[in-house]
Amino acid sequence: MINSMNEFDPIDPTVFRMAYADAARSVRHIFVRDYVTDAEIGVWDHEKGDTQVVRLNIDLSVHEQTSHHADNIENVVCYNQVIEGIEGIILQGHINLVETLAENIAAMALRFNNVVSVRVRVEKLEAVKKATSVGVEIERHRMS
Repeated sequence: MINSMNEFDPIDPTVFRMAYADAARSVRHIFVRDYVTDAEIGVWDHEKGDTQVVRLNIDLSVHEQTSHHADNIENVVCYNQVIEGIEGIILQGHINLVETLAENIAAMALRFNNVVSVRVRVEKLEAVKKATSVGVEIERHRMS
């Protein structure tokens, strides 16, 4: 069952929409925008043994346990911890698919207790000469 914080898309009822910042449902939206780093990624021989530039966008829907965080970092999901988690995944070594990197980032983000859903976009910026970027975007939800 999908967490009640998410809603069905009215156009396609097989798709769930992420619960973005919403005071009525006590949802906070944490994000990392356009994080650019190098990663060992790719399935082709010429992509192995080298790094490529990737751009990452991560959106987290976080259920607030209390109405106030008391200005204490221990009471929130810290975007620096998200970035450290991403770097830890990348440092583990070569990844074949952008889909795998996205899934690993989503799984890492869902380990934070209050994260109920995550959207991850992974873009390779130099893979196709006539394209600004190519990649994948996924959404994952905490199962309750």
